[in-house]
Amino acid sequence: MDSVTSLSELLAVQKASSYIEIPGAASTTFGHKTLSTTLPMSKLFSIYEVDLEVQRSIVPQNLSKLMDYIMLYLDHMQGIYFPGLILSARGAGEYDDEHKVYRLQAIEKLYVVDGQHRLAAFRRLMETLQSNMARAKDRREYDRMEELAAKLSKLYAFPMSTMIYLDINARQERQLFSDINKLPRKIGGNLAVLREQRRFYHVLATQLAQSEPVMKNIPVDMFTERGKGPEFLFSYHLLVEILVGLFEGRLKSSARNNGYYFEKAAVDEHHKLAAMYFDALLRHLPEPAKGELCWTENMQIALAMFFHGEVTKSGGFNRYALEYSMKILPHIDWNAIFAGDEKDRLPRRSRIMKAYQHISEFYQEHHMFLIRDDDLTEPAYVADDSSKEDVG
Repeated sequence: MDSVTSLSELLAVQKASSYIEIPGAASTTFGHKTLSTTLPMSKLFSIYEVDLEVQRSIVPQNLSKLMDYIMLYLDHMQGIYFPGLILSARGAGEYDDEHKVYRLQAIEKLYVVDGQHRLAAFRRLMETLQSNMARAKDRREYDRMEELAAKLSKLYAFPMSTMIYLDINARQERQLFSDINKLPRKIGGNLAVLREQRRFYHVLATQLAQSEPVMKNIPVDMFTERGKGPEFLFSYHLLVEILVGLFEGRLKSSARNNGYYFEKAAVDEHHKLAAMYFDALLRHLPEPAKGELCWTENMQIALAMFFHGEVTKSGGFNRYALEYSMKILPHIDWNAIFAGDEKDRLPRRSRIMKAYQHISEFYQEHHMFLIRDDDLTEPAYVADDSSKEDVG
């Protein structure tokens, strides 16, 4: 038998059946030959490779977030969206112009230029599902096996848009990786929160801002990235923060119930209570204006967190306790909360907590003397009869 002296000779003697065929349209992109296609994850698993001289190390936090995102699709068939992968052939394979097919030998690989974390998340989930299936088989949990097999099948079939550079080298890959990851800027601030419409408080905030009449008196910026338009009092991001404070007594970063899975009835019930809350703010505070200290961002978050503590002392969300406690608002001296330049000098979290502490102490010391019995007969905002129920 003749000896094989090069990789090319080794590939030449492989049987035709060992080819991996990738259909797609070839073109030229800025002087480089490229192939655009859509591939299922099952095929991508078998053809990609990571060159650590080109790619950065995997960031565990990013990987975990991507896996949770993919599980939205596997568990609940929610739509998920990924930008296309970019791979490099480094001269491997051959493109058949007649049949519009790119053929790779089984031993050949395509190198990841952009999309390493996406591919790693899919692969980690694939390995997890396979491991869980083996465990379910050992325990003879056949229903569980069928469920896991269905998820694995969906994962394998998931389509991913892919661009393959057919003729660039490792140095050019590094430059391309740098350009892709350095030049674009992620959305942030108000716009990033506004575009997230799967989570509970985001859905609730959108429903409030768009359909609740009382919110017409509190303009909410629903369009700009920073949420600082001169005609708006609240940014959408602030509205979400207030809702988290009101219903959880936490800052948004610590929210526990801002999940992806919830019942519409829960959104509707919280909507009624939030509408009642904002109606009471309008009745008890000066007219909304940017110059009013009580309507500033930090003060509004502090108020929401304080009222949460008062209305949940009995376990659930007691709307009658909310009606009572909010009658303290006209008596608060807002200018006494911050001394000197603290309002501008302190870090954001410190300002919120200082305002929260001042309001809480003032309420505990004075509410029994300042809230009269006849105050309790004032009509309160009621969306409909069902709003009388407490939220647990």
